[in-house]
Amino acid sequence: MIKIATWNVNSIKARLPVVLDWLADTAPDVALLQETKCLGEAFPEMEIGDLGYNAAVAGQKTYNGVAVLSKRPIEVERTSLPGDETDTQARYLEAVTGNVRVASLYLPNGNPAPGEKFAYKLAWMERLYAHARTLLAGEDAFVLGGDYNVIPAADDVYDPEGWQDDALFRPESRAALRKIMHLGLTDAFRALNPEGGHYSWWDYRGGAWSRDQGARIDHLLLSPQATDRLEACQIDRRWRGREKTSDHTPAWCGLRD
Repeated sequence: MIKIATWNVNSIKARLPVVLDWLADTAPDVALLQETKCLGEAFPEMEIGDLGYNAAVAGQKTYNGVAVLSKRPIEVERTSLPGDETDTQARYLEAVTGNVRVASLYLPNGNPAPGEKFAYKLAWMERLYAHARTLLAGEDAFVLGGDYNVIPAADDVYDPEGWQDDALFRPESRAALRKIMHLGLTDAFRALNPEGGHYSWWDYRGGAWSRDQGARIDHLLLSPQATDRLEACQIDRRWRGREKTSDHTPAWCGLRD
């Protein structure tokens, strides 16, 4: 089984001890990281390499940033999402490693909504829809993993009514995600865990973690060829409870190799 994980680390520099512990403890074959918040030359490739990982990075100073780590060689295919050459935000990295194509993506938050940031979010999702159509035409096994900043359904957030005006849960955001899914992609976690109440993000504020007031916004979307190989998918809550950790926790899926 090939284990593919995704984690918004909320600054690779600030969380490096926790990330290294996670890699050593859980040993994913491929790790998709988001919000690394550093340029490529500042990414800790040496420390991560000491654990047996190759790294590919699309970086940006202070904000955004995505990476792909793999125990196998990495062939980078794209360092940005096609469709807008003026978009310089580091939010998408696509690569082939082993016998699977993966993308680490960090969707825009979109708040406040409505507004310019929300319009950018929806435009980004439309670009993702177009690119997913292209990828599906290639009939590869692929995994689009990352922080989607979208809560798919009411049972994916602790207080649906309280979130109804937030960009992560607005009808437009959920409809845009459904449009992408309806191309033929599978939400790996929901496919194997149909019940609600599972979260991947908890705010640092207001005791959200201790009260389990979270939302499921980190997703692994699989092509039909990858879905045919899906054996397991879990959200690993342990890492949200660590000291000096991210406000997200890792999610992972296992594919027959």
